[in-house]
Amino acid sequence: MTMSYWPRIPPKEPTGGIKAFRGVNKLDQFSMDVSYSPRTKNLISTLAPAMTTRPGFSVLGAPIGTRVLGLAVWKTQELHAVFNDGTWRKWNGSAWTTLKSGLNTSAVWSFANYKGNLGTVNLVGTNGIDPMQHYDGSSVTNLPTAPAGANFIETHDNRLYCAVGLKIYFSPIGIADNWNLVEQTAADGGNLDKNTPEGENIVGLRAGSGHVTVFFPSSSWELYGTSADNYSYEPIAEDIGGLNDQCIVNLEGVIYFLDETGIYLYAGGTRPKKQFSAPVQWYVDNMNQSAKLTSCMGADGRYLYVAIPMGANATSPDTILVYDSQNQIWNVWENIPAVMFTKWGPTLYMADAQGRVLRVGGKTDNGVAIVSEWQGKPLGAASMGQLVRCRGLWITADKPAGSKLQVYITDRPDDAGWKLAGTFGESQDIQNKSIPVAPNLQGNSRWWRPKLVATGPVTVYEIAWDQIDLPIR
Repeated sequence: MTMSYWPRIPPKEPTGGIKAFRGVNKLDQFSMDVSYSPRTKNLISTLAPAMTTRPGFSVLGAPIGTRVLGLAVWKTQELHAVFNDGTWRKWNGSAWTTLKSGLNTSAVWSFANYKGNLGTVNLVGTNGIDPMQHYDGSSVTNLPTAPAGANFIETHDNRLYCAVGLKIYFSPIGIADNWNLVEQTAADGGNLDKNTPEGENIVGLRAGSGHVTVFFPSSSWELYGTSADNYSYEPIAEDIGGLNDQCIVNLEGVIYFLDETGIYLYAGGTRPKKQFSAPVQWYVDNMNQSAKLTSCMGADGRYLYVAIPMGANATSPDTILVYDSQNQIWNVWENIPAVMFTKWGPTLYMADAQGRVLRVGGKTDNGVAIVSEWQGKPLGAASMGQLVRCRGLWITADKPAGSKLQVYITDRPDDAGWKLAGTFGESQDIQNKSIPVAPNLQGNSRWWRPKLVATGPVTVYEIAWDQIDLPIR
C-alpha cells in the first residue's frame, strides 16, 4: 500500500486590492469603483497609477502686507507682484524690489505683456481703480490716455483689450499709449457695449484664437472681428458665466472656468461642459458663498488648479482642487491659501492671502512636513445584507526614512470611528509591509474602509486586503 501525499495547499491570495488610484470622487461612494476615494488630501497623480504626496513650496522673501493682489511674469524674465500695502514689486532673486507705491490696497490686478509702439515688451496691468500701469523693464508708470476704470487687460490681434462696466475698449492696432485714436480708420481704437438681460457688468476677458471670450456673472460670449466695423458677439451660453477674471484659464488650448454652478471647459463650437468635474462638484456646491468671489484658478501645462473657500469662516480660498488633464484625475490640496497663480518657466508660483509668494516644489511646505491622506470607499460583500470582516492589509509603498505612514480602518461609511491598524515608522525605509487586523479593530460589519495618513513624502503603489464574507442573516 502506498501512502498518499498530503494535498498541496494553494497559497493564500488577497481577496481585493487597488493598483490604480483614480483620485477623489464625491459621488455615491457605495456605487463608485474601488479605485476612487471619497476623500484625498495633499496627494498628486504625477506617478499615476500610483499616488504620491504633492510637492511642497518655499516662500520668496518675507510676507508683504496681508494679501497679494496681483502676480505676473514680464517677458519670461522677471516675476512681479502687487501687494495690499499698495506696492508693485519685482523679485530680484533674493528680495522684493519696489517699483511703485501708492496703489489701491484692495483691488485685484490683471496683466498682459504687450509691445506695440512701446519699443520693448511691457507688462501692462489694470485693476479697475488705478490708472492703467505699464512696466518697461526699469519702472512702472501710468499708460497715457488709457480708459479710466480699465480692468481685465488682454492682448489680441496686436491690440490691447480691457473692460469698463459693460463696455469693451480696444486700443489702436500696434499702439498702446494713444487710446484717443477712435474709429476714424479700421486700425483705430474704440469701444462697444454688450447689454445682457440681467444688466450685468463684465467680470473677465480671455483672448483666444480669432476671438476674445467675454464673461458676465450669468452668461458668456465670444467677440469676433478685427475692428469696429466688423465686431460681433456670439453667445457661448446665456445661462453660464464666470465668478471673476481670476477664475478663467487656458490649458492645452481649452478654456476652463469656474461658475457658481460648476467647473466648466470650453473648447469652442459647443456649449461648455462640466462632466469632467462631476467628481468634485460637491466642493462647488458647498463652498463658502460669502467668500466665493475670492476663488481663483491656474494651470501649469498639465494640471488645472481651482482654489475655493470651503471653511465656514473662510475669507479666502483654503482648498485647491487639482485636475490632471493627462490622466483625468482629481485630487484635493489643503493648507495653501492661494489667491492667484502664474507660471514662470517650468515652475508654478502661487500668491496667497498672507502676503506671500510661493514657489511650488520640494518636499516640505517651507520646512514643515506635508501631511497627506487617502480614504477608501466602503468595502463589503456581494450583497449589502452580508457581514464582512477584514483580516489583514498589505501596503506596497516607497516610504523613505524620515517619513511616516499610518494605516487606519473603520466600519463606518462616514469620516469617523477610525482605529489605528499599523504604522510604518520614521526610521524605516520600507517598500512592502503586511498589517494584520485584530478582531477588536473591525468586527463583523456591513462594510469596512481603510485610510492611509502620511507625514512627509510617500508614494503608494498598491493596497491589498484579505476579507471574509459571511452569509446573509
